[in-house]
Amino acid sequence: MTDLSPAAQAVLDAANGAQCYGPDDCLNESRWVAAAALRAAADQLKYKLLDVEVVDCSQLLLLADELEA
Repeated sequence: MTDLSPAAQAVLDAANGAQCYGPDDCLNESRWVAAAALRAAADQLKYKLLDVEVVDCSQLLLLADELEA
C-alpha cells in the first residue's frame, strides 16, 4: 500500500470507520468507495457561470486519484 497524503488518509480513515463491522475492521473496497464518493461530490459541486467554473474541484479529484493508485 502506498503512503497517502494526510488528506487522503483522513478520507480513507473515515470510509473505514463508517462501515458496519467496526472501526478496527477494514473493507478492501474502502479506497474505491471513498474515491467514488469524492468524484460524485466533485461532479455535484461543479457548475459554470458564463463558461467559467465557479468551484474548483481539482483537489477532490486529486485525492480520488491518490486513493485509486
